[in-house]
Amino acid sequence: MNDPLYRPPAEAGSVILQIDQGCPYNRCTFCRMYRDVPYRKLDLAAVAAIVEAEARCDPRAKRIFLADGDVMRRPFAELEAILSLLGSRYPRLARVGLYANGSSILSKSDAELRALRKLKLHTLYMGMESGDEEVLEDCHKGETAADMVTAAQRAAGGGLRMSVMILLGLGGARRSTQHAENSAAAINAMQPRLLSTLRVIPLPGTELYEDASAGRFQQLTEYEAVRELRVLLSQLELDGTVFRSNHTSNVAPLEGRLPKDKARMVRALDRLMQDGTLDRRTPGRMPFSL
Repeated sequence: MNDPLYRPPAEAGSVILQIDQGCPYNRCTFCRMYRDVPYRKLDLAAVAAIVEAEARCDPRAKRIFLADGDVMRRPFAELEAILSLLGSRYPRLARVGLYANGSSILSKSDAELRALRKLKLHTLYMGMESGDEEVLEDCHKGETAADMVTAAQRAAGGGLRMSVMILLGLGGARRSTQHAENSAAAINAMQPRLLSTLRVIPLPGTELYEDASAGRFQQLTEYEAVRELRVLLSQLELDGTVFRSNHTSNVAPLEGRLPKDKARMVRALDRLMQDGTLDRRTPGRMPFSL
C-alpha cells in the first residue's frame, strides 16, 4: 500500500480499498503524488482478496473509496465485477467513489455509465486543473478541457455525481486571467455537484518546480491568487453546486453553495483584497504539499 495513501477529503469516513497502485498517466508537470510509485493494476483475484479481508473487518460499511489514481480507467467488465462484489460483501453499501479522468469516462458508453451507477458507483472525482487549453498543454495534462467537459456531462447524464477540482495559479502570472475565465466557462458547462479549488505548489521533483526555480514559471503572489479566485468565482453560473476553497494551500478559506452564497463569497474576497494584508510581492507562506 502507498504511504501516504491519497483520497479526497470528502472520503475521510469511507473504507479505502486500494485496488490499483499509482497513476496510469503520471506525467502532469505539477503532480508529485505518484512519482515514486510504479503503476500496477491488481488482477480481479487480488482485488477479491482485498475486498474479502476488509469486509470481515467492517461488514457494515456504507461508503467505499477505490484507490489509486484513475480506477475508472479499468475496462467496464472489470469495474462491473468489482462493484458487484462490493455489493455482495457489503449489504449496507450506499455509495462508491473513485478518481476519474475525462478519457477514462469517455471510454465507457452511456449504457455502461448507467450500469455502473446501478451498481452503487456514485461520485467521480476529476482533477480538471484548468479549463484553459494552453495551460493544460503546458502542464502536460494529457486531456483537453473540451473532452473533460463532455465526460462530465455524460457522467452526470448517467446519474453519476461529479466532483471537480481547479488548481489556482496553474497558469502562472502569464495566463492567470485566461486560466480563471476559461475554467469558469468549462465548469459552467459541466454543472458539477461539487467544485473545489486548491492553489498550485511547485514541489521538488516536479517539472513545475524546475520551471519555477529557473524563472520560466512565475508563481502568483498571494494577492494575485486571491484575485484569480475572485475572477473564477464571479463568473461561475451554477445551480446547486457545493463550492469549497478551504484547503490549506488556499489564501482565503471559503465554503458555500452556489448560487445562493456566491455574492457573500465574492464580497469576502473583495474585502480581503482591499484590507492591505495580502502579500503583493511573493506567494506568501505555503504548505509543504497539496
